[in-house]
Amino acid sequence: MTDAAPDAPELLVLRALKLGDLLVAVPAIHAVRRARPEHRLILAMPEWLRPIVELVGGVDALHPTPGLDELLPIAPGRIDTAINMHGNGPESRGVITALRARSVVSHDGDGPVWLDGILERRRWVRLVEAFGMPGDPDDVAIERPVVAAPVSGAAVVHVGAFYGSRRWPVSRFARVAEALASDGRQVVFTGSEAERPRALEVARRAGFSDESVLAGRMRLDEFAAEIADAELVVSADTGAAHLASAYGIPSVVLFGPAPPEEWGPPPGPHIVLTDASARRGETFSAEPDPALLAVTVADVLAAVADLPRQRR
Repeated sequence: MTDAAPDAPELLVLRALKLGDLLVAVPAIHAVRRARPEHRLILAMPEWLRPIVELVGGVDALHPTPGLDELLPIAPGRIDTAINMHGNGPESRGVITALRARSVVSHDGDGPVWLDGILERRRWVRLVEAFGMPGDPDDVAIERPVVAAPVSGAAVVHVGAFYGSRRWPVSRFARVAEALASDGRQVVFTGSEAERPRALEVARRAGFSDESVLAGRMRLDEFAAEIADAELVVSADTGAAHLASAYGIPSVVLFGPAPPEEWGPPPGPHIVLTDASARRGETFSAEPDPALLAVTVADVLAAVADLPRQRR
């Protein structure tokens, strides 16, 4: 992180969400940094995201913010500019209002009208542009971690997702992994600590040893390094896919309840697979969305074959 002058005016961005939510806000955060170089830029986000916040560039501080259940413990009037990149609901508006900032950047008041169904990266760039901070929705790049990737140049199969609606079947991930290995690629399986049992099951079904399972064995900065140094990423639409976008790594992204028109990757070596006609769109469902289940193993392998092959 940078080190602004102690007497610099403070600008706070609220986005107390998950990894993918941070990464789709990066273009807008970059726009804010360029437009307000004299400000001390503070991101109000969960503490566990610190390793990635440190890679965004131009950020001066992280204010640990696990959610919106409580107001931020910041003296009213201290913040010069408060930006609501969390959403447009009463909870986030209340947190921003309580700061009593000199100026507020949000969709209410003098801000632009909230639009449903637009690309999430575009949503936040559009917001800050309305307040004189021009940006590019495809400006997604972040810095590489200083730590080494646990396995360099691997084909990363990310088997997890926060909700069941985004979890492609274990048996299909296993068949994809088998095919990637048959093609001469070194395959590793990633996910969170909670997703390690699922990753182990995929690996064992595909005939891999437990050593190939990195899920639950990496810090967040090591996970970012693994993606940054990957040959290929196969993932549902989750944080791993957004990291692949941030590092320009060829990826196949499987979409279920969320439309790729809202959450999809920028132009580049990324292929989106889904079936919009089958989409049920129930994000919090425990069952995979039909749009995700419509994606076959053959679809994924055909997409992999269409991506540029790179050796690392």
